[in-house]
Amino acid sequence: MLNKTGVPTLEDVKTVTPSEGRLNRGPVAIIECFQEIPCNPCSEACKQGAIQPMEDINNLPKLDFDLCNGCGVCLSRCPGLAIFIVDTSYSDKEAIVRIPFEYVPVPQAGDEVVGLNRAGEELGTFKVNRVQSGGQKNKTFTIWLVVPKELAMDVRGISLGGIRHAN
Repeated sequence: MLNKTGVPTLEDVKTVTPSEGRLNRGPVAIIECFQEIPCNPCSEACKQGAIQPMEDINNLPKLDFDLCNGCGVCLSRCPGLAIFIVDTSYSDKEAIVRIPFEYVPVPQAGDEVVGLNRAGEELGTFKVNRVQSGGQKNKTFTIWLVVPKELAMDVRGISLGGIRHAN
C-alpha cells in the first residue's frame, strides 16, 4: 500500500511504535521510515546511541526506545521528514507531538494550526506550543503541537494556510 499511496498502513506504523508504557515515560522518537534507501543521518545524529548503527546504508533505522530521550536531533536531520517526537506524559489529556516543518510561513508559539494525519486529512485545530529552529545550516523547523492524547500517534503534519494567529 505504501508504494501506491505514500501512506503507511496501520501494520507499518505498529512496527515502529513504542509500548504505551514507554510513550507515557516521556518524549520518544517515532521513526516512520519504511523504504530501504541509502540514508543514515538519523543514526549519525543520535548522541544517545538509541538509533543503532546500520550495517548497510540502505537498511531501515532501528530505534532502541529505552535509550531514546526524545531530544529531537534526529528529527531535524532526517531528509525524509519521517521522524516525529511524541510525548504523552505532557498532561492527563494532552500530548506534545513534534513534527518537522520546511514551509513558510512558519507558525509561532500560540498560533493554532490545522493538524493532519499521514494521508493529509484534517484532524482538528491544535495549538503550537513551541517552534524550534534547525539553525543556520538546517532549515527544518520543529513544530511542537499540543494534541489530545488519543491523536498523538495520528497527527503528523499541519496544512499550509492552516495557521490561525493568536490575537
